[in-house]
Amino acid sequence: MRIALFITCFNDTLHPDTGKAVVRVLERLGHTVEFPLAQTCCGQMHFNSGYRPEAMPLVRGFVRAFAGYDAVVTPSASCAGMVRHHHQVLAGQYGDERLRSEVADVSARVHEFTEFLVDVLGVTDVGACFPHRVTYHPTCHSLRGLRLADKPLRLLRAVRGIDLVELPGAESCCGFGGTFAVKNADTSTAMLADKLHGVMATGAEVLCAADNSCLLHIGGGLSRLRTGIGTLHLAEILASTQSPVKSPVKPQVKPQVKSSARATAGDATSGDGAPW
Repeated sequence: MRIALFITCFNDTLHPDTGKAVVRVLERLGHTVEFPLAQTCCGQMHFNSGYRPEAMPLVRGFVRAFAGYDAVVTPSASCAGMVRHHHQVLAGQYGDERLRSEVADVSARVHEFTEFLVDVLGVTDVGACFPHRVTYHPTCHSLRGLRLADKPLRLLRAVRGIDLVELPGAESCCGFGGTFAVKNADTSTAMLADKLHGVMATGAEVLCAADNSCLLHIGGGLSRLRTGIGTLHLAEILASTQSPVKSPVKPQVKPQVKSSARATAGDATSGDGAPW
């Protein structure tokens, strides 16, 4: 199977270790992953903000970058949803027949990381080890957009050593919503406060999710409250194979950040600057 990694511009810029984690997991399972250098933004910001014609060059670029692959895997439920559901909308509104056909062909082969593992590869145990107390936040795009259901949880339950605890009010939005958090800051902050109370009630060391955008939002709140709770993309937990260490390991990206949980994730850490 010829697999391409769609890293997304958000992860490529702020969380490159998440993409590395995806590659590590897939290579561990015996697959080769390619990284098309021509890939750019999927156009979600443009589409959600009403700049639909301006998103068309990005749609065309996506089709060119990922044509010919058997599967396109991304560690972002948000961007996977954009490509699968809205690229065809844009192509139908502004594209010609050829573009509509190309978009339909490529978008059908785009998979969010956890659904690719469970639905396409038929795997739930990826050989991970992460001996820490973890809680999982199902992001809106993963829960309502892609309808991933319990696929991420099935993968987490198979991780050796993990203490997986249920998040109260898990299905409630964290308040991020991309530009929603900027345009409706007060409402976003109130929603975030509810989510933070739920996360802190779990006693977890780590909060994970399938979207780093939501983790950035929640992680900022956890940091300001000095909770000591860190955030990791689910892929980075699945990439971890190390046993716990007695002393924290100095991370590669943020020297001031120390945590036994992040040290356990090894090279698959997110490098997001979480204060733990």
